[in-house]
Amino acid sequence: MPDFQNPAAFFLLLLIPLLFILRSTGVFTRVSFPVTLSDWNGSSFTWNKNLRRFASVLSVIFASAGFIAAVTAFADPVVSHQEKVYTSRGADILFVLDTSPSMAARDIDGKSRLDAAKQAIRVLAVQNSGVSFGIVAMASEAAVSVPPTADHSAFLKELDGLTVGMLGDGSALGTGLSTAVYHLITSSAPVKCIVLITDGENNAGSIHPDTAAGLAAKNGILLYTLAIGTHGTVPLNYVDPKTGKVYSGYLESDFDPSALHHIAKIAGGRSFEIQSVEDLRIVLDEISRRVGVVQTYYYRTTNKMYYDKLILAAAVLFILAWIIRRIYLQEIV
Repeated sequence: MPDFQNPAAFFLLLLIPLLFILRSTGVFTRVSFPVTLSDWNGSSFTWNKNLRRFASVLSVIFASAGFIAAVTAFADPVVSHQEKVYTSRGADILFVLDTSPSMAARDIDGKSRLDAAKQAIRVLAVQNSGVSFGIVAMASEAAVSVPPTADHSAFLKELDGLTVGMLGDGSALGTGLSTAVYHLITSSAPVKCIVLITDGENNAGSIHPDTAAGLAAKNGILLYTLAIGTHGTVPLNYVDPKTGKVYSGYLESDFDPSALHHIAKIAGGRSFEIQSVEDLRIVLDEISRRVGVVQTYYYRTTNKMYYDKLILAAAVLFILAWIIRRIYLQEIV
């Protein structure tokens, strides 16, 4: 809700009804001179009564609205926002997100596997402002899209930019996990966690997932694996970002999640199977609770001023009223 630092300025609004009262009682009236415009041989001047009356009323509305905007500006409106500022560090959560073509399968409540994962991650990030989030995009290759950061707007921007097929065809789980581990080793966060979201088995890259999981365990990094997708024949549709070619058809989904259970156990984490958006939400909430850290913080109040915007609006309204009166109605005002 807006607040006003100079609310007494609103008493100036009483001038509007006062002006209309004075005019209606004849105390304050404008000077006018009746003039007949015609010549002896020509036709009399015609007056478009309805249109000009509308223009006159519109100019009064503009002028009144401009005056109200100016008075509101003098009242100095302010909108205050409270922001939570953390003075201690929370957990680092680095998502390793599979972007292989099979993640385009639409079997998670009508959404593609990748879109469902992105949606759930976005909700988690919004609800956990003190946690640092990062992304490793993974397919036949792996790349850090954004390292763990408390700047959630930057994180969400990179998350939204992930597309199916951006890193080729395949699932290099070991490469993706080892990339995430190396970016968390030097972190000073009290809790470090990797969340792998994939729908397939390791079939690319030169690093075995067990090796990457062991490296995570050695460095005190928790690993959670999420096997996303249903089994059977599922529809698939996506556009290859490199060639622009459209792929549409069906996918025989029959991956074995046992390998994901194994690597999660190596790194002291847990493995989950995801078949709906609700499953994904529940699992991510559980993970956030498991890696939650007690943080200290304080609230900072920021004020946004609207004085300049209202002054600009008032100026525009006054100019419009003047144009109607002086240019169109050709009144001397």
